[in-house]
Amino acid sequence: MYITETHIQVRDMARDFANEVIRPAAEELDSEERFPAQLYAQMGDLGLFGIGVPEEMGGPGFDTLAYALVMEELSRGYASVADQCGLIELISTLLVRHGTKEQRARWLAGVMTAKTRVAYCITEPEAGTDVSGIRTEAVRNGDGWILNGGKIWIHNAPVADVGFVLARTDREAGRRGMSIFIVDLHAEGVERGPKEHKMGQRASQVGALNFSDVELPADALLGDEGRGFHMMMSVLDKGRIGIAALAVGIGQAGLEASVDYAQQRKQFKQPIVEFQGVQWLLADMAKDVEAARLLVHSAAVKIDRGELATKACSMAKCFAGDMAVARTADAVQVFGGSGYIRGFEVERLYRDAKITQIYEGTNQIQRMIIARELVKHGAAS
Repeated sequence: MYITETHIQVRDMARDFANEVIRPAAEELDSEERFPAQLYAQMGDLGLFGIGVPEEMGGPGFDTLAYALVMEELSRGYASVADQCGLIELISTLLVRHGTKEQRARWLAGVMTAKTRVAYCITEPEAGTDVSGIRTEAVRNGDGWILNGGKIWIHNAPVADVGFVLARTDREAGRRGMSIFIVDLHAEGVERGPKEHKMGQRASQVGALNFSDVELPADALLGDEGRGFHMMMSVLDKGRIGIAALAVGIGQAGLEASVDYAQQRKQFKQPIVEFQGVQWLLADMAKDVEAARLLVHSAAVKIDRGELATKACSMAKCFAGDMAVARTADAVQVFGGSGYIRGFEVERLYRDAKITQIYEGTNQIQRMIIARELVKHGAAS
């Protein structure tokens, strides 16, 4: 069995935390759109952030499958919380793979304990899925750099202390002319836009960042100059596994709520679970949640084995995102009118699910990636 005793222990720890701490707070966090700093501090103490950071760098040193298991369980509690775990995983992965010894020493511990709030800054008005369209620019200034430009829809932008910012360092070099900078978001010249009010995952803080002649020291550059695009892309497979697992967690929460409700709710003097129409809804929810989960696990294992995983990651993200939207709609249907009312979990789950078809590359883009990989490597599994 590919799931080891260690995986089970990590999964159960995340599940217990989700059931005991996250889930009871989810409705309040969604309603207030509040950043749960204290909750994240608890997660940092438990080692639920920076899951893949090696032990010699202060992390737990778990594999991608463990990360997927944690993301699913956290999302069962509340997807916004899992989203924070995913963000920190991407940032810590960038630091582990590309940071200098000094950068890792300065940033990793704070990031993994949630004492340093981070933002992953790529998206711009004309550069969403097409990252090559970014206009934010960093130009040399002696040993350092001057940063100008702006980002939108940035997770944690309203609250972050430091941003990992993709910027152009060579206008003529296309994708080879981008670099990543570690930017103090409290520095002079950094301006934050207002917090956006979203359909779902409302406790995830999202907003704009603008940079006006922000002075950066030489050691703000992460990795090699001109390799920023490739560095960002190098963590996307893992990022897509994270979002796919998050979508599975949403679907699983909807399934659990629906099975419980269908056994309690009575119509025509019998529980609605006795009606074939409801039974089929529940059966379709269960099989699709399980199928999505297995796609996520398969993709994670491919990464951990060092195999080509891009197609598998895109398939998992695409299927799981579509599943979460379709099957949380079914959960609302099982609840009937109650499912349309604020305060019922399935109403929130339905709203939380939609973004999983959009971020980390839309599901339309995932289909293009899958087709491209089929042409490149053939249809054999």
